[in-house]
Amino acid sequence: MMISHHAALIYVMVMVSAADGNMTDPELRMIGEIVNFLPIFRDYDPELLTRTTAACAEILDSDDGLNRILDVIKASLPPKLRETAYALACDVAAADRDPHREVMRLLELFRHRLDIDRLAAAAIERGAMARFAILPVHA
Repeated sequence: MMISHHAALIYVMVMVSAADGNMTDPELRMIGEIVNFLPIFRDYDPELLTRTTAACAEILDSDDGLNRILDVIKASLPPKLRETAYALACDVAAADRDPHREVMRLLELFRHRLDIDRLAAAAIERGAMARFAILPVHA
């Protein structure tokens, strides 16, 4: 099964958001912002986002859904966009400020399945942490 590169990138973000069983408002906002503003989505119709998200959920709910969807994502993404997919996954994870173990495990699965070099992955992860850093509020 092949999907568009847009859908594959959205699947990655939705999976990260849903990994801990709770798609938070900051995660959903981040997905929307990414789809609306990043150049890779310029030729994507944002009206399709809900349908794309539902298709992802349907595959995940099927037998062996996680492996199936990881295979679909890898087959649908050109190698040039695999690091982009990992970066988007890290941004969605960082938007939640404190990613759960399930999210970290999913990021590890993405790294391996998409053949992301460990050094490149570390740089991408560090960049996401830097972009989403906040200063503590003093009372």
